[in-house]
Amino acid sequence: MLYEQIAQNKRRTVYVLTGFVLLVLAVGAAIGYVFWNSYWAGLALAVVFAGVYAMIMIGNSTNIVMSMNHGREITAAEQAPELWHIVEDMALVARVPMPRVFIIDDPSPNAFATGNNPEHAAVAATTGILERLNREELEGVMGHEMTHVRNYDIRLQTIALALAAAVTGLVNLASNYFWWGGGRRRSNDNDGSGPLQIIMMVVSIVLVILGPIAATIAQMALSRNREYLADAGSVELTRNPQGLISALEKISTADPMKAADPSSASLYISDPFKKKRSLTHLFDTHPPMDERIARLEKM
Repeated sequence: MLYEQIAQNKRRTVYVLTGFVLLVLAVGAAIGYVFWNSYWAGLALAVVFAGVYAMIMIGNSTNIVMSMNHGREITAAEQAPELWHIVEDMALVARVPMPRVFIIDDPSPNAFATGNNPEHAAVAATTGILERLNREELEGVMGHEMTHVRNYDIRLQTIALALAAAVTGLVNLASNYFWWGGGRRRSNDNDGSGPLQIIMMVVSIVLVILGPIAATIAQMALSRNREYLADAGSVELTRNPQGLISALEKISTADPMKAADPSSASLYISDPFKKKRSLTHLFDTHPPMDERIARLEKM
């Protein structure tokens, strides 16, 4: 089951990457048509911009994400003995290398894992989670995060985070260029006045506007789907569902985080901003906490 899940996540990595690349290209083409009357100019911009950005992000994801969330690395057990040894124990049980360990100075209890693969993974815990959770509860949380590492969820989330940000950055770059007077479509272009061209213009504008939203929805959906499996994986590693149940109950009633980066919200074990759930759930970063707890209670 474990190796089947890892293989499945590797396949999903390809699907996610392919989908986002197509979205980036579509948004690039739309930007080129709207601002410069050239699909090819937009495609070239998209390939260069998104390609460079994604490579930098994916290749150095741990340092970038930890910097965005103000994580402070601890390099020895003496700096945070309980956290260090729990992470070490969970990594041993999960049969993955010991990840790098970070602490985020924030009173709200939360945690996340990131990285490109188990060999280059990292986990972060807030000072609030270290203060409020006992050892049993912290083991449940770290078991959850180590499941993300073991199942290659961290790679999926890193790719999603990088390419969603690339889509948004591409749109922002083109918009700023336009407002500063760079984008000028040819007003005397007779080919731009027909019904087909008008439709293409409308579709392109809609795609430019909705591109970042579509990327965010895909990122959020991916995050929600992986949380249930990570909860189950924590129980598998700790043999103690009550530890994670108690931890999630404490986390769900805490105040929002102050130091979290919005683009990293889907990485955390719980929504760091405690936003109200949307009616469609499309923009929810996590499944409902009561549903997660209910599933754990049945184990």
